Amino acid sequence: MSQPLTASRSAHISGRVKVPGDKSISHRALILGALATGRTRIDGLLDSEDVLATARVVAALGAIVSQKDGVVEVLGQGVGGLRAPEGPLDFGNSGTSARLMLGVVAGHDMCASFTGDASLSRRPMGRVLEPLTAMGLSVEGEGDTLPLTVRGTADLIPIEYVLPVPSAQVKSSVLLAGLHAPGRTTVIEPLSTRDHTERMLAYFGAELDIEELDDGARAITLCGDAELRGAALIVPGDPSSAAFLVAAALICPDSEIVVENVLLNPTRTGFFETLQEMGAEIEVLDPRQEGGEPVGDLRVKTSALKGVRVPPERAPSMIDEYPVLAAVAAFSDGETRMEGLAELKVKESDRLAATAEGLAACGVDVEVDDDVLIVRGARTVKGGAEVATHLDHRIAMAFLTLGLGAEEPVTADDGSMIATSFPGFAALMSGLGARIA
Repeated sequence: MSQPLTASRSAHISGRVKVPGDKSISHRALILGALATGRTRIDGLLDSEDVLATARVVAALGAIVSQKDGVVEVLGQGVGGLRAPEGPLDFGNSGTSARLMLGVVAGHDMCASFTGDASLSRRPMGRVLEPLTAMGLSVEGEGDTLPLTVRGTADLIPIEYVLPVPSAQVKSSVLLAGLHAPGRTTVIEPLSTRDHTERMLAYFGAELDIEELDDGARAITLCGDAELRGAALIVPGDPSSAAFLVAAALICPDSEIVVENVLLNPTRTGFFETLQEMGAEIEVLDPRQEGGEPVGDLRVKTSALKGVRVPPERAPSMIDEYPVLAAVAAFSDGETRMEGLAELKVKESDRLAATAEGLAACGVDVEVDDDVLIVRGARTVKGGAEVATHLDHRIAMAFLTLGLGAEEPVTADDGSMIATSFPGFAALMSGLGARIA
């Protein structure tokens, strides 16, 4: 059953707050904990439906997962030590988990069926399956969407693979498969993508070599037949979740917030960098390192913003934030041009189309030109629309954020899926003064 949510014009968003743990790091901590020898202790794991799906899957494959006093422990089975599941592996709505676990299963002599919800079952897996089948994974039947039945092998072949399009998920899946392959597996990415997998592999004891190539590309080489050791880590706050709070503070009058313990990995900060170019008052307080990742506290104040061009090479560092950036751009002076957004078309929904449709419904001057989104801001946004979320949590949160600054309320037709990435979103925003009902 759908759960509509409505956001109304709000003033004076204020307070100090923490956002839930980073989803990307949470997925990887569970997966590498399952592949490590010994016990992994995870503090601050995101308690969302997507991450819980990953926890259930690694448990179904033989890892022992427990929780006590907010800390999750994983007793791993070692690289190559997972067992065949007794039934289908259900990934819910989590594309990240499904794609990364294809790489894990590839290195085990087992058969596994991958299933998911209606949204996930529409999203393509072909870009991951292409390199994995070259390494030795077998796929039963035809098609590249879930449900899929695959068979792994204990005799994977190491490869050198050039990513045809930037994708941290494809890179990560190949590297996870490479843990099981003898020799060296190399992934070459023309544009840098999120590097959480590389950082966490090194943190768990894998041997990696990262080379910056002459043409600006990166080559990540992993030594196979790896042995990972259980580790203790703290999951920092998710910058993709923090983005909605930051956006709300910028567009609501007389607002100032501090978002604590936010992940500030350079491959994830394109949104904040873009906002600063637009004139946003964003200050990093107490920068520090935790678990191999840079973190800090963000102080944000209401700001007068101007339109900017967002270059395509920045897309990998902010791919999930474009819908909420478009919402902020609607309140800016002038044109904001966001380029290189082809990846948005194959997310939980066609986010490029969904964002444009929602903005137009709210009275915003918006245009889509192939993989370019153009928003012509006017400082004031009419709102007054019910926006189709297409079962996409980020579309829902982006337009609820827009509604906080619009002249008339904005309704997301279904907010139930927000829990996949940001449980408690409406309550947390309301605690800062936002009007969401």
